[in-house]
Amino acid sequence: MNRISSLFWSPNDRRLRAGWRLVLHLILVVFAIVALEVLLSLAFEDLEETFALGIVEMALNGLAIVAGTLFAARLLDRRPVTDVGLQFSFHWWRDLAYGLFLGAFLMLLIFLVELALGWVTVAEILSTNRSVPFGLAILWPLTQFLAVGIYEELVSRGYHFKNIAEGLSFSPIGRKRAILLAWLISSAVFGLLHAGNPNATVVSTLDLFLAGLFLGLPFLLTDQLAMPIGIHITWNFFQGNVFGFPVSGTSNNETTFIAVQQSGPDLWTGGAFGPEAGLLGLAAIIVGSLLIVWWVKRTRGAVGFALTVAEYQSPASSESVAEQPPVE
Repeated sequence: MNRISSLFWSPNDRRLRAGWRLVLHLILVVFAIVALEVLLSLAFEDLEETFALGIVEMALNGLAIVAGTLFAARLLDRRPVTDVGLQFSFHWWRDLAYGLFLGAFLMLLIFLVELALGWVTVAEILSTNRSVPFGLAILWPLTQFLAVGIYEELVSRGYHFKNIAEGLSFSPIGRKRAILLAWLISSAVFGLLHAGNPNATVVSTLDLFLAGLFLGLPFLLTDQLAMPIGIHITWNFFQGNVFGFPVSGTSNNETTFIAVQQSGPDLWTGGAFGPEAGLLGLAAIIVGSLLIVWWVKRTRGAVGFALTVAEYQSPASSESVAEQPPVE
């Protein structure tokens, strides 16, 4: 194989190199979203926009991103679904449940601290400004954050993290350094993707980079997306729609179990961007990271890099891999 073709093709893995896979993945996802928008406009052009239709469109957009990513994993990466962190074993579902608990618990801690310090006051319970009852209105953010938690983790960790780690896993970098670099790079991209959010600042973007490290930590340790998905879903949902805080600068708290009025120093609370841009959010990330390490130690007996994150396994060999990734 000549040098030019080797820039595009890996003869050992018999697939495109990681950089080109990432570019084509982006194209596939954009194509899936645009194609869905066209289909929806044709299918529903004569229908009036309704609350139910909005939820359906939101869910389908999430499915389009998931489908585009899984299609890229099969077509470009030549890997099974289990190799992007979706194993769906008993241990996977147990980790998901822990992640769901952890995201909710950490946001509860932030709320209780702000409440104790007088930085938030409860203004209303079961609040919504939509034209439907609260029980229906809450389905909108629940659907939204279910979709966001799944597709952002599948893209940022399951696809970006893994492909970058595999692409950098060569001598003299080695697998451990490749995983560390992939962790940092994918988290930086995650932070930058939120830099255009309303009320975003340099501080909030840096904090979202740290949030990316937090969400990537369980993937680094387990090579599974269960905990990142669970944490992401309940962190967002409890932040915006249980405790009424802004979510990453956006006002996704139009329907919330507890509507709050917030004061206190922006340095600690995050101000209009929400807790993710404040020191309380940073403290929650630190506590959450320690609890992730504790959980991995408790459930797996050891804490270390999941070296399979940086190892390519063909579909045939992946089926024979043991359920828990090796640690070192």
